Amino acid sequence: MMKYLMLLLLLVSGPSVLAQYNDSTHYYIRYASTGSINSTNEGHSYLLNNALKTGIKKSRFSLNGNAGYVYGQQDSSITNNDFGASIDFNYKSSLPKMYYWGLANYDKSLSLKINDRLQVGGGLAYSLVETKNSMLNISDGILYEKSDLFLEDTIHDVYHTFRNSLRLQYRFSIHDMIIFDGNNFYQPSLQNGGDYILRFANSLSVKLYKWLLITATMNYNRNSRTEKENLLFNYGITFEKYF
Repeated sequence: MMKYLMLLLLLVSGPSVLAQYNDSTHYYIRYASTGSINSTNEGHSYLLNNALKTGIKKSRFSLNGNAGYVYGQQDSSITNNDFGASIDFNYKSSLPKMYYWGLANYDKSLSLKINDRLQVGGGLAYSLVETKNSMLNISDGILYEKSDLFLEDTIHDVYHTFRNSLRLQYRFSIHDMIIFDGNNFYQPSLQNGGDYILRFANSLSVKLYKWLLITATMNYNRNSRTEKENLLFNYGITFEKYF
């Protein structure tokens, strides 16, 4: 029981800082720790989701770093042991609402049967909507991927491929009280259309005070090559600070 109490303390105490840049803020850091615990006479399960994000923004250039770790267990069986880290940059072009982007991403995932996966690439993005309270943009580009997957528990599938990376990103704020936020990817292989990756991350936040929000997030991932997918739904408290 003490183990579950310690996990519960981690879930409710993990802070989250969400930055929105303006003329006086150029840096941010965000950390979130959420999850769930279920304990009955028939069994026990828990899920812990940690995420860290940092960023720097100047007049025409921005740089972001992300890292996340998800651990889950059902009785004595581990269901999630998933880690991912990425770094990306954006640079505004001379054309209105158009910018260049670059990305390097590494992940490994027990639930998706990914032993190692590295992606690097870049492309163009266009802002469909860009106001003080609303943002909607679409981007497309090419990624090079080197992967080591598990088709079975002991059978490795090591391969290289180029992927088209299509992303839809949005953020909408209603009266500075309700915030919708999303980052969604579709990444098919250029050599095999049946080999694709789906990544959907969407959240809804309600601001309770200037610095305090309650947030619900839903993440969905699918890797068609391993025929594995996961769906994570988390909710918790978010603390917000700008600098």
